[in-house]
Amino acid sequence: MDGKVLARLAAVIIVAVAITAAAIHLAREDAPAPLSPPPSVTTEAPRTDPLRATMQRCRELGEAATRDTDCLAAWDENRRRFLSPAGGN
Repeated sequence: MDGKVLARLAAVIIVAVAITAAAIHLAREDAPAPLSPPPSVTTEAPRTDPLRATMQRCRELGEAATRDTDCLAAWDENRRRFLSPAGGN
């Protein structure tokens, strides 16, 4: 084989590889993205925590809360829940 035939053969192979790569790239771009399921909506009523309501009342009392026995007990319970290794409750 002479040089011209080898050059033409190499050019044809390069063009064929380029066309194949372009076709694969375009096929991947056109594929639609998989749809994610819609977020689930729960209609469960929110839980009310009596400790949370007490802590809110103590926050509103301000400095007077340091002398209130209910606030002192609520703070102790809050510390116990927060610092317990099992997660409290």
